[in-house]
Amino acid sequence: MARPTSAFRCTECGWTTAKWAGRCAECQQWGTVAEAGAPQGITRTLHAVEPSVGRGARPIAEIQTEDAAHRPTGIGEFDRVLGGGIVAGAAILLSGEPGVGKSTLLLEVAARVAATGRRVLYVSAEESTAQVRLRAGRTGALHDELYLAAETDLATVLGQIDQVAPDLLVVDSVQTVSSALSDGLPGQPSQVREVASTLIRVAKERQLPVLLVGHVTKDGSIAGPRLLEHLVDVVCQFEGDRQTALRFVRALKNRFGPTDEVGCFEMTGDGIAEVPDPSGLFLSRSRNAVSGTCVTVALEGRRALPVEVQALVVTTKAPQPRRVVNGVDPSRVAMIIAVLERRAGLKQLGEHDVYVSTVGGVRLAEPGADLAIAVAIASAMRDRAVPHELAAFGEISLAGEVRPVTSAAQRGNEARRLGYTTILDVEAGTVHAAVERAMIAASSRRERELDAAF
Repeated sequence: MARPTSAFRCTECGWTTAKWAGRCAECQQWGTVAEAGAPQGITRTLHAVEPSVGRGARPIAEIQTEDAAHRPTGIGEFDRVLGGGIVAGAAILLSGEPGVGKSTLLLEVAARVAATGRRVLYVSAEESTAQVRLRAGRTGALHDELYLAAETDLATVLGQIDQVAPDLLVVDSVQTVSSALSDGLPGQPSQVREVASTLIRVAKERQLPVLLVGHVTKDGSIAGPRLLEHLVDVVCQFEGDRQTALRFVRALKNRFGPTDEVGCFEMTGDGIAEVPDPSGLFLSRSRNAVSGTCVTVALEGRRALPVEVQALVVTTKAPQPRRVVNGVDPSRVAMIIAVLERRAGLKQLGEHDVYVSTVGGVRLAEPGADLAIAVAIASAMRDRAVPHELAAFGEISLAGEVRPVTSAAQRGNEARRLGYTTILDVEAGTVHAAVERAMIAASSRRERELDAAF
């Protein structure tokens, strides 16, 4: 008689193996391999069921859109990311690094919504009610329509929803709530999938918007199964360095609005505050022109932001010069240095250490900052300070050409609005011409300063 064998199957991708493994060899997910049930040999037939009254298919033109209207939360920057506000029945997932301010932001959102007369239920599965109450008192997020509960069991959370009957539900976080219908510890893929699917089903049935807090892994991705991001309607990522006060909220997925918007916030002692116009956050406060600085106009979503790039070039005797960067891509800086040496006549850069950084902790990942980085390095190399009214944006190719970037007109208009009268962009033609133009402007400025001194 043949010995029965058991198979193990990944619940995420379907990969099978004869032995249990803690990590799926196909999709590389942890804790998703479970023993597959033996086939019973029973064939089940699925019968058609007549839809209930009012739920039958109708012509698309007859369907009303009032239920999908956005309701503002009272925080303009958060509403900007969501596309105008929260939609009834929407499931919104907010993820971010530990300590970046996710709970503080959602507590402020809950208080603003409660101030409009809508009842809000805030379920904390990580902190006690007393701890949340202390933070709410410090940030001023106290309101009679804001209800607070500390629960980790999904069934109890559903009971709280039935009792309070809220207009908005906040769950902090989805990885710390567990269900008795699923095996495993809280945070495992099976538990996260069960908790998220149940809360989303409740949201759709009751037209109850749900805000879920999600943890992230070491590489910055959302913890739990990938199915979680597919189930929810909106996925927002809360970004920011804990060493600085600036925070960004980006929409990675949005079924009710654009995904290219970004919201700016600032962490203060009284909580979190929105920054409607962050134009001056990424510029230095020095009034005296210093060599090695240049301003570019970066595009964050649909918002153009001026960012100052700083460079420092120092002579070195080491056989391998150092290239230290902060806030920019190291590979692009290395490419720009090579182009400056080969195409712009800065032959001695190979004998110098080069340091490049941005002001305010902002990260520049787009190629539109290439020209500003090149001008800053050339300014530091020749020790000539470019004028305050000069801004540069453009992509640099290996041939030394300045290539156009997206939304160039919007960048130029924002630069002129802030007082930058000299703009280096694709019209410069080559990086050599752009650098020489910046150096001529720097020399003219120096001559005006000397004339004024005498």
